[in-house]
Amino acid sequence: MINLHTLAADAALQAGKILLKYYKNSYEIQEKGYHNPVTTADHEADAFLKQYLMDATPDFGWLSEETVDSEERLGKEYVWIVDPLDGTKEFIEGVPHFVISIGLVKNGVPVLGVLYNPIREELFQTDEDGGVYYKNKQVNICQNKHLKEVGCLNSRSETRRGLWEPWANEFQKLIPIGSVAYKLGLVAAGQEDFFVTLRPKNEWDVCGGHALLLANGGCLKTITGAEIRYNQKSTLIEPGMTGGNQHLVEAFVKRYSEREGK
Repeated sequence: MINLHTLAADAALQAGKILLKYYKNSYEIQEKGYHNPVTTADHEADAFLKQYLMDATPDFGWLSEETVDSEERLGKEYVWIVDPLDGTKEFIEGVPHFVISIGLVKNGVPVLGVLYNPIREELFQTDEDGGVYYKNKQVNICQNKHLKEVGCLNSRSETRRGLWEPWANEFQKLIPIGSVAYKLGLVAAGQEDFFVTLRPKNEWDVCGGHALLLANGGCLKTITGAEIRYNQKSTLIEPGMTGGNQHLVEAFVKRYSEREGK
């Protein structure tokens, strides 16, 4: 019986070698949309991951940011949900805040998550026994219950746009970092406290990190408090989301509702 957690971790480590080959080197950059770049590294890592994972699990579905989508996945019990390079803008800038993100869902629920930052050699992974490992050591999530006690990982681009100015006094501190998946991994592994994005994200941005949070007793919800389901026809998750332990997530959802109601 194949160990899917080990399979995904091996895939991420090998894809990391592809990204390292291009990091701070020459490669082609294209624009998929406004402020949405894609590089040669994205495409090569995506092609590798699809072949590596799907060869081992041919009955699974596939959803990736860099693969043309097919509705065939909608009828599958298990679906790989992958971003071969989450944090492409940081990758291009030479900022080591990006990861390979691999998630697996069963009937829409995340059951496996692997993230890998090849620059910092940070491997975040679930295992078959329900544990979460960071750099091969089992880790626990932050247990603080109050927003003012914690640092909040938030978006660099949202910070530049001024979206976080009204929230400056709600937390102990705000920590802008690129890559949604990387932020989720750091929170799930107890390296940071809490996560919020105020803007919509796609399934592939967050699935792997969501699985890590769930395995460590945490949760990820929309900022309005809705549960998040995967392998949907529309991959966009709106209006934003928050992740951490249950107490912090509920506290933020409540505070967001109060602020929006003013």
